[in-house]
Amino acid sequence: MRHGPGWYLSLSAYWFATSFKWFLVLLVILPAKVAELSPPEEKASRLGFFFGLGAVMAILGPPIMGYFSDRLGRRKPFLLAGSLLTAIALLLLAHAPSYLWLLVAYLLLQVADDLATGPYSALIPDLVPRKERGTASGYMGVLQVSGQILGGAVGFLLPLAFQAYLAAFLNLLGAGLSLRVTPDRPSGVHPRPFLAAMAGPWRDRDFLLVYLTRFLVMLGFYLAQTYLQYYLADVVRVFQALGRTLAKEPFQAVALLGLLISLGAALASVPAGKASDRLGRKPLIYLSGAGLGLLMPFILLFPRYDAMLFLALFFGLFYGVYLAVDWALVADVLRDPKAHATDMGLWQTAIVVPQVLAGAFGRPLDLLNAREEGLGYLVLFLLAGGFFLLGAFLVAPIRRAR
Repeated sequence: MRHGPGWYLSLSAYWFATSFKWFLVLLVILPAKVAELSPPEEKASRLGFFFGLGAVMAILGPPIMGYFSDRLGRRKPFLLAGSLLTAIALLLLAHAPSYLWLLVAYLLLQVADDLATGPYSALIPDLVPRKERGTASGYMGVLQVSGQILGGAVGFLLPLAFQAYLAAFLNLLGAGLSLRVTPDRPSGVHPRPFLAAMAGPWRDRDFLLVYLTRFLVMLGFYLAQTYLQYYLADVVRVFQALGRTLAKEPFQAVALLGLLISLGAALASVPAGKASDRLGRKPLIYLSGAGLGLLMPFILLFPRYDAMLFLALFFGLFYGVYLAVDWALVADVLRDPKAHATDMGLWQTAIVVPQVLAGAFGRPLDLLNAREEGLGYLVLFLLAGGFFLLGAFLVAPIRRAR
């Protein structure tokens, strides 16, 4: 039986809520609360500690929770418990009276998120037939970027506490919608011991190639995104288009670029996902990687804000194509139906580790720019373009996907 748009939207609803939640927590709520509850001279180091702690938990949590879900052969209890604890943690985060309570709330939020999303990430390979996975991945992609767009609007318009309330409400609503289409798996439990389950996927050549593909594409994305505001401030400097000043500050200018990237990704995701069901995953991955990689030199060649607005929309379109296909691609190569949550949890770390590595590039960027003005940005964007191209064309040798 082919599924309709309503079913796909329900399946992806919790991913929308998760994307919305993390956009607000990481960009708005957590930095504001750390600044409120810390001495001014310690706020940056304390925020860095939170981000580092979150990265470690995001690497370890999803595969561990996925493994327990596979052992029980069930998804629903994890999504239900994780979504409820997430809502509680968001309220604690917004009203934490001290730095210690803020740390407790953030730890609870990380555990709750891993508890829900580790098993939840297995639903596409669990429930969607191979010939429809591109469509499902496309809906997942469009709801992911839609959550970020809404998060940007809410972060701009609502007070801090109301942002957390809305994130908690949408988290529960998204979980409720996804739970409606999530049956408990009837196929039994996974028999492998923990260490064997964690090591097994890395011996699978196709899984390793899919992991490296996402790792490299995400590394390129976070290298470009993390330091884009500094590039605007140091190189572009004037934020005009059609003779009008669109932003006065670099943070406003980068927010507008981010909005255009998200809009482009939202427009491309569902059509690209459906196309991958007809044409195969690899041609769409090639298209997205080549497009993203070849756009990077144009950022350097045309350091004008009006040109960057144009490039941001096209970047979003190519990025949306990638988002539409990567979930379907990994679902196609998974071998063991009883280990979907474990394997998908491991695959999710391919988006976390690149964030950490991109953050570590800050010091080399400063050193290169000090040696020659703009040299750091030249290296940065060319590296990002190279990672996009290399990541995309690594899918060529994959055997269990076309």
